[in-house]
Amino acid sequence: MASNTEGSGGGARRGTSKRGFASMDPERQRAIASKGGKAAHESGNAHEFTPEEARRAGSKGGKAAHERGTAHEFTPEEARRAGRKGGEASGGGRGGSRAAKSGSAGASTAGSPADNAGGGKAE
Repeated sequence: MASNTEGSGGGARRGTSKRGFASMDPERQRAIASKGGKAAHESGNAHEFTPEEARRAGSKGGKAAHERGTAHEFTPEEARRAGRKGGEASGGGRGGSRAAKSGSAGASTAGSPADNAGGGKAE
């Protein structure tokens, strides 16, 4: 009787098949997955996360990484650099409003979270 060396017969040679998504190199997998995601969005079938869902998912991921011990532990200097970079990207910071930074005298930041931070009503 002939033996099956590559099929799904559950033999000793696992992981040697040249077929299927898992056997592809990571770059090829990423390209195929990207096409699937784009198609799902175009057809309206993709899940759109609400901000609250995204927060919960991100929190779960961070907690899991810390529990496994695989999370990156920032040094104080790395944390300062990351915070500075994020502040610059958002246009925020202590140096004034976005309008002042962008040079637009008529620009408004009304409705931003910072405007409502005190919880009071706008005047």
